[in-house]
Amino acid sequence: MPNRAPAPALPRRDQIRKEAARLFAARGFLGVGVDEIGKAVGISGPGLYRHFAGKDAMLADLLVGISERLLEEGRRREGEAAGPRAALDSLIDGHIDFALDDRDLIILHDRELLHLKEADRRRVRRLQRGYVELWVAVVREAFPPLAAPGAEPVARAAVHAVFGLLNSTPHSAAPQQPQSAPGAPADAGSERPGLARGSMAALLRALAQGAFAAAAAEVERPRPAA
Repeated sequence: MPNRAPAPALPRRDQIRKEAARLFAARGFLGVGVDEIGKAVGISGPGLYRHFAGKDAMLADLLVGISERLLEEGRRREGEAAGPRAALDSLIDGHIDFALDDRDLIILHDRELLHLKEADRRRVRRLQRGYVELWVAVVREAFPPLAAPGAEPVARAAVHAVFGLLNSTPHSAAPQQPQSAPGAPADAGSERPGLARGSMAALLRALAQGAFAAAAAEVERPRPAA
């Protein structure tokens, strides 16, 4: 059997990010100490300060970092797409990947944003607004009824509704499992049932696309005369 090269180890700073996100999501920002994060990556608590100024800096790095990544990736996808519908599909796929692969960060954003310093919290909010505006613009191009005068609030509401749907996956998808030992069942250690990743992604994609189509249909629906 040919030897396989081991997967490259994450850089130490990325290891710290990953374990800090996992522990903060599981126990809460206030319930996790620096020493515990250090132990999870095999270094002393004080050794973490060579990479981060403290626990506050770790949380800011995680939440600001994912907000920057979403906006940058969204702009890239929109710029590379062959038309508005393709751009919207690509945005949906990108956010689904985030929701399924970075569940800890979704939990952190929902629960720990208030623990950021004010300047970092403002920065996260500014990046989020940019991400929302990108989606609203693409949705209105992809569905002409939503580009009509007065339809912008409907498009915006649909975007926020879709974000709520996609970001709910930490509570509905199958638990993320560490790599199983050889010979172990695929669902070994699973605590609760859930859809497999591919099935969940397909369902979320269909629901998101349906939500925007429904918003466009609502704008076009005849209204009774006053």
